[in-house]
Amino acid sequence: MNTFPAHAPLAVQTRGALVESVHFGSLTALKHDGGSLLSLGEPTSRMYPRSALKPLIAVAMLRAGLELPDDQLALAAASHSGAAVHQETAEKILADAGLTPSELRNSTDLPYGTAEREAWLRNGHGPTQLAQNCSGKHAALLATSARNGWPLDTYLHADHPITALIRETVADLTGEAITAISTDGCGTEVFGLSLTGMARAFSRLATAEPGTPERRVADAMRAHPVLVAGEGRDVTALMQAVPGLLAKDGFEGIQLIALADGSAVALKVSDGGDRARMPAAVPALLALGVEPGALAPFNNLPVFGGGRPVGELRGLPIHN
Repeated sequence: MNTFPAHAPLAVQTRGALVESVHFGSLTALKHDGGSLLSLGEPTSRMYPRSALKPLIAVAMLRAGLELPDDQLALAAASHSGAAVHQETAEKILADAGLTPSELRNSTDLPYGTAEREAWLRNGHGPTQLAQNCSGKHAALLATSARNGWPLDTYLHADHPITALIRETVADLTGEAITAISTDGCGTEVFGLSLTGMARAFSRLATAEPGTPERRVADAMRAHPVLVAGEGRDVTALMQAVPGLLAKDGFEGIQLIALADGSAVALKVSDGGDRARMPAAVPALLALGVEPGALAPFNNLPVFGGGRPVGELRGLPIHN
């Protein structure tokens, strides 16, 4: 029998005078010294961080000796929109390692970004592995395997050396033993971890010593936020709005954020809804001292009726 985490209300949508929808979930916010500032729901329960694991996986690849310029490293940690710059950068990762897109083993898909997908279809294209939002990660996994002389066609297998290194690195960065393993949508392993452990890992990336794999990943993402997600994506916009901020989303309502001082927020929306992810994070970021003006575009999002605003989607206030 399944047991369910004791989630709490994180965000609410109103229409007129009534509450139309409530999004429940769990959230943790850590202070810069690693102490707990906020805890809502059950952030110590295990969940799958999905694509929020990608920066940690990128650290593992650097630890294995992979060398990439910052733009390519940012794409290795990305859930990109599938724009030309994203696909071209993924292809460059492969080409620099003497590889081709035919060696990718991720799933095929259309571009993730709405505008990018529509343009792709208008130009007569269908689903491809390069267009799929995880192609940067997979290109980097292949490049890491090629650099180390590891098999290329089995880089997704559970007994492959890169898979073992990823498990070891994720356990190290989160401070948690990996007790549950499944398969993410793109084919790589995904691990059951707590929000607390993931917040700890992002804090470590944001504040690591310059030149370390952890700091290199964080700095690459912060320097190239458009490659981490894409034009019009909230993760990209948030990193552009707040200097030094590191952010990564994941399917099923996952959001990870670390500030330059090491304070961090991790949350999961229980129903997996994407729309509540960023509004739910805003009150926690305010509690950590982020300037309200920088966060205004990510909360109190208008709800329309007849083409005009009639309500809003907002994160619920947090009282610490």
